[in-house]
Amino acid sequence: MKDDLETLVFDHSPVGLIYAENRVIRRSNPRFAQMFGYRNGELDGHSLSKLYPSIEEYERIGNLGLRKMHGSGEYQDERIMSRRDGAHFWCRVRGQSMDPQTPFARSVWSFADISDHRPIADMTARERQVAKMMAEGLTSKEIARDLDISPRTVEVHRARLLDKFEARNSLELIARLAGLPI
Repeated sequence: MKDDLETLVFDHSPVGLIYAENRVIRRSNPRFAQMFGYRNGELDGHSLSKLYPSIEEYERIGNLGLRKMHGSGEYQDERIMSRRDGAHFWCRVRGQSMDPQTPFARSVWSFADISDHRPIADMTARERQVAKMMAEGLTSKEIARDLDISPRTVEVHRARLLDKFEARNSLELIARLAGLPI
């Protein structure tokens, strides 16, 4: 009875759930498949890389996640992901490793589509990085140092983001990125 209940809960969760081994989906629930535009179980056995806007984003977020999960086993963020048809959407991702010393070996992840609350715009990978770091409260100098680019380049990306989101200043931009009413 317990196994049936666990399967029932997994399969009917209101968020996408997966069990992964070394960033390969071993089991997913129907909500996860639907969110990404696939049939139930179709992603099982596939690398998570096919759900990212680019292989660079997959590698960058993987490296960041590995650093943050090592020791604690926990990770969470909000990021842009890709559906089967190539459309991008905002997703809240949370992960829990079964072994904090080898975080990606065996892990459980939840995915929630938050695109109704967050605007999506055609952003480059670098613009997404700058926007995320701005939302975290980092200054242009801190962003430049973390991304190994000049502060002036950060300001160029910031200006493009302001234009794309029709924001008058950084605070308004962050509010628009967060989906807050202005």
